Amino acid sequence: MTSSSSPFPFAADWWHPAPGLTWQWHLSEPPVDTSVEAEVYDIDLFDNDASVVETLHDQGRKVICYISVGSREDWRPDADQFPPDVLGKDYDGWPGEKWLDIRRIDLLAPIIRLRLDLCKAKGFDAVEPDNLQIYDNDTGFPISYADQLAYAHWLADEAHARGLAIGLKNAADMVADSLPFFDFAITEDCFVQGWCSQVLPFIAARKPVFAAEYTDTGVDFRAACTWGRLHNINFIQKHRILTAFRITCP
Repeated sequence: MTSSSSPFPFAADWWHPAPGLTWQWHLSEPPVDTSVEAEVYDIDLFDNDASVVETLHDQGRKVICYISVGSREDWRPDADQFPPDVLGKDYDGWPGEKWLDIRRIDLLAPIIRLRLDLCKAKGFDAVEPDNLQIYDNDTGFPISYADQLAYAHWLADEAHARGLAIGLKNAADMVADSLPFFDFAITEDCFVQGWCSQVLPFIAARKPVFAAEYTDTGVDFRAACTWGRLHNINFIQKHRILTAFRITCP
């Protein structure tokens, strides 16, 4: 399942990261601090131009492109392109966001494809598709797990067609079904919430898990680091608002 509307030819290959890579996650309060020592940066698509990606590449780093694929953020430059039919309930806790009806790939495809095209044009190596775990949320739509899995598979095909790796964001119950087509995983609070073991199939498949714990949960971050070293998962600790602030394992 590939895109026929992309200006980029179908890619035969893409970045295949391996476990053990260090990482930085900086989505808020730009500009991105490119001096942080990390092999992989995860940064926002719209807040960063190609020169930021080029700078990081010149430093030998890989760069992941953050986009939301399950919510419409009203401050994005393409927010007015989402048709009313796909806009659901407000995303509690995140003002300005509404859930999307991911069953309607026919309506979402033109918007998401343009975002992926922009990731590719700016030189990113991979995509973080946020808010993919959606079927068990109060979206306003009767979205099933099968709908979520189908959307995830479509996203992976579209990313790979552009030579972009793509990761599973949270959605631990989708690990087994999505492992064949996702290239890495990103987790939030998996240690403090007790579900990190569910993403270990990625490590067994020689695909990395980029794990973040937050400072507002009371997590025992040293214990998370100890567990991570045993399982080849690289933990960082971040504020809930993802600025340049980062704590790494001792």
